[in-house]
Amino acid sequence: MIVTTTPNVEGRSIRQYHGVVTGEAILGANLFRDFFAGIRDIVGGRTASYERVLRDARETALAEMKEAAAELGANAVVGVDIDYETVGGQGSMLMVSVSGTAVTLA
Repeated sequence: MIVTTTPNVEGRSIRQYHGVVTGEAILGANLFRDFFAGIRDIVGGRTASYERVLRDARETALAEMKEAAAELGANAVVGVDIDYETVGGQGSMLMVSVSGTAVTLA
């Protein structure tokens, strides 16, 4: 399945539009990860554990969106938008939502 942020795929024409498809993932960050991320914020450096959680959430949301597109008979999703938010008490959870238009390419 082709997934792109552009409204079309170069060299391919859109034969059929199936509608908007979405995918969401909400992942909690555990107490130890928060603690060590706070230490990294003080001393500097990247927080690899948060980067891993963010990557996992994005991949989960994209997989869910692709599954929804496939169920509609699409072979691509165009115009994909990815949004990141923190939710829950004091931003204790990370939400990634993706959306795009499911299409069939010729």
